[in-house]
Amino acid sequence: MRAGPSQEEIRRYNLGSLLRHVHVLGPTSRAQLTALMGLNRSTIGALTADLVAADLVREELPRDRQGAGRPSLVVRPVSERIHVYAFHVGVDRVVAARVGLGCVVLDRREMIHPRGAFSPDDVLRTVTGFVEQMRRSAPADGTCVGAGASVSGLVRHVDGMVSFGPNLGWRDEPFGDRLSGLVGERVMVGNDADLSALAEHLRGVAAGSDDVVYLHGDVGIGGGIIVAGRLLGGHEGYGGEVGHMVVNPTGGPCGCGSRGCWETEIGERALLEAAGRAPDEGRTGVAALIDAASRGDADAQEALRRVGDWLGFGVANLINIFNPQTVVFGGHLRDVYLASAAQVRGRLNRMGLHASREPVKLRTPSLGEDLPLIGAAELAFTRLLEDPLGTP
Repeated sequence: MRAGPSQEEIRRYNLGSLLRHVHVLGPTSRAQLTALMGLNRSTIGALTADLVAADLVREELPRDRQGAGRPSLVVRPVSERIHVYAFHVGVDRVVAARVGLGCVVLDRREMIHPRGAFSPDDVLRTVTGFVEQMRRSAPADGTCVGAGASVSGLVRHVDGMVSFGPNLGWRDEPFGDRLSGLVGERVMVGNDADLSALAEHLRGVAAGSDDVVYLHGDVGIGGGIIVAGRLLGGHEGYGGEVGHMVVNPTGGPCGCGSRGCWETEIGERALLEAAGRAPDEGRTGVAALIDAASRGDADAQEALRRVGDWLGFGVANLINIFNPQTVVFGGHLRDVYLASAAQVRGRLNRMGLHASREPVKLRTPSLGEDLPLIGAAELAFTRLLEDPLGTP
């Protein structure tokens, strides 16, 4: 028979759990931690003392002291000193940031790039230049505990290989290994929609939901799926590619080589073409189309109705399969959903199983443009939060 966990293993687990609560929730009282973790006050005090000694958290009196009696000390992450580097490689930009414990963005750099093929060499040069700048401006006593990157493409989780990034022009690009060698930190790499789902689940509009579908739209359509509180990655990390779910067998060709993928019906190009507009106008064109629809443009309104119906078609299938508590629409799908909610709900009512569709919440993101960057930072903090005292 296998022996149970040792006292040291239990202690390390509890240290990680406590630090994760403070990392996600921000300043948290000892009393709250006691309730959240189901441990007694003396154990919480001992765990907190260990984390204070490691300079990962600090304790202080609450700023709004009220009532009689001794107040419960507040545990706060040492955000200004403990940090990771986070990167996002999107279809039109490269972003890098130094992010403190608690996911506080301490420093940020960005380069905008025209859409189209995006040379990995150019991306790597840009990112390493940003890291050098941020290191020079970081405090002398700062400690980097990891690095994470979000990429628009299929990412093999074991080594950060970008197997296919059609909108970047990448195939079998060893991005994780190359970036790790250049920045001097082991970089964990994930798909941008997956990491966006993780960020919204931990900190955004889907906080409190253990089952989440996040959908992102730009040139392509990406998806991130949280099941029972954990990111659904699949065998090698390629799970969640909902944009390549075939919804219309007689539809148009997709960049993946198939036909009638969901991406070809609800992507930017599909929306713009349905309204008779240039398909390469990107996010600016989508914004103009939605504005035109709000002012009565019949072609724009019809395009939104059509794309909204296909959006609902795909979401209904995902709800039937995954039974999520929350579906989040990001990227241009945020605006499409808001402008065509009636079509989306109508399709859900016709196709969705009643038991699954009735309680589901349809939401838009709350973390803004840096959603995948925050997800990359969360990925980078994984090792520290799993074993706080085992990470230098």
